[in-house]
Amino acid sequence: MKMASCNSHFLIFLTAFITSLHLSIQQNTALLSFPLTSVPLSETSASKSKFLSSLTVRKNAGAAAPLFGYNYQSSFKYSMALVVSLPIGTPPQNQQMVLDTGSQLSWIQCNRKSPQKPPTTTFDPSLSSSFSVLPCTHPLCKPRIPDFTLPTSCDQNRLCHYSYFYADGTLAEGNLVREKFTLSTSQTTPPLILGCARESAEAEGILGMNLGRLSFISQAKVNKFSYCVPHRQASDKINPTGKFYLGQNPNSHTFKYIKILTFPESQRSPNFDPLAYTVGLTAIKIGGKKLNIPDAVFRPDAGGSGQTIIDSGTQYTFLVDAAYSKVREEIVNLAGPKLKKEYVYGGALDMCFDGNPIEVGRLIGDVAFEFDKGTVEISISKEGILDNVGGGVHCLAIGRSESLAIASNIIGNFHQQNHWVEFDINNRQIGFGAADCTKSE
Repeated sequence: MKMASCNSHFLIFLTAFITSLHLSIQQNTALLSFPLTSVPLSETSASKSKFLSSLTVRKNAGAAAPLFGYNYQSSFKYSMALVVSLPIGTPPQNQQMVLDTGSQLSWIQCNRKSPQKPPTTTFDPSLSSSFSVLPCTHPLCKPRIPDFTLPTSCDQNRLCHYSYFYADGTLAEGNLVREKFTLSTSQTTPPLILGCARESAEAEGILGMNLGRLSFISQAKVNKFSYCVPHRQASDKINPTGKFYLGQNPNSHTFKYIKILTFPESQRSPNFDPLAYTVGLTAIKIGGKKLNIPDAVFRPDAGGSGQTIIDSGTQYTFLVDAAYSKVREEIVNLAGPKLKKEYVYGGALDMCFDGNPIEVGRLIGDVAFEFDKGTVEISISKEGILDNVGGGVHCLAIGRSESLAIASNIIGNFHQQNHWVEFDINNRQIGFGAADCTKSE
């Protein structure tokens, strides 16, 4: 995703996300793969996707669902939003959706197309025979126990209306609906619950992929999914394309796995997100040097602060103060004279440089994140640790969590570049494998 003025790409609601889809498919196990791309989002989308979402966790149990064959490619322009294009409705209409492992709500743009206006990428419900809206009487709209993660109400047409505010104050609202996803010419999902946004400035929807009961993977009973984020360079003339799989990844035999962690309910409030992919970060290394950061900094305390999350919907990596201060201290030691004084990009990144990024990268060295006492390491080479934020300025892609008003460590998609990241839901583990994501199959 991208970061613009206080806008990076990570989603958080004040109330948190909902919805996703319920995918049931037929018998034979096949593989569903999507070429994955990062594209620039609209300004509001950019600010939304910089925050973290959270909901009440409920894990769907049940038999493994078969996986499907489908392939779709879209482009990636400036920043690091991971966007898949999915055909929705009957007949299908292609919809751009941001792949977000940090949120539960899946939603699309809904507007009636007009012959008098230029074609748009929004979804026109009137053109789909499988589209339906949820009435006010639906249990999701009037739950026995109020669901504060999904504020719903009856609109004037007696339809189920949802609305929530993002942390930047942007309002997203619409109706809850059911609609099919066409994954290939022979594989179509049953109608799935998602949001149909009619009042939104966004150009893209959201594909919610966290562990919530209404996320895409939960409703779809997807056992496993993975993506490979391509490396982006400012000099790229052609936008790189990565890959996204629902189902078995043919490269998984090369992956190393870490467990998705769970914690008692006593540690789930007020700052803990039980629906997120929580992992055991144990160390950060800069230029091969392991920083002096206690393990406890990366694990949730009694109030949930310190949780470490893998989030495809966040562009950069954000660390709680105890970890961030050690990173910044080391950067000052290694490249302090080249730091851009009193400069903060997007209200979040303050380790920025005017100089030649290659020279600065050589001074700093590789940046690595170590999980489970070294079982897995994600390393970004010194040539790729800085992000070009424009105007000749390059910033280390690590910010302070406090700038987002959150108390979690978030490993964003910048530091997932050129790695396969596989989410194995049944076995509650995440796999990583280094790869050239522009060439990966």
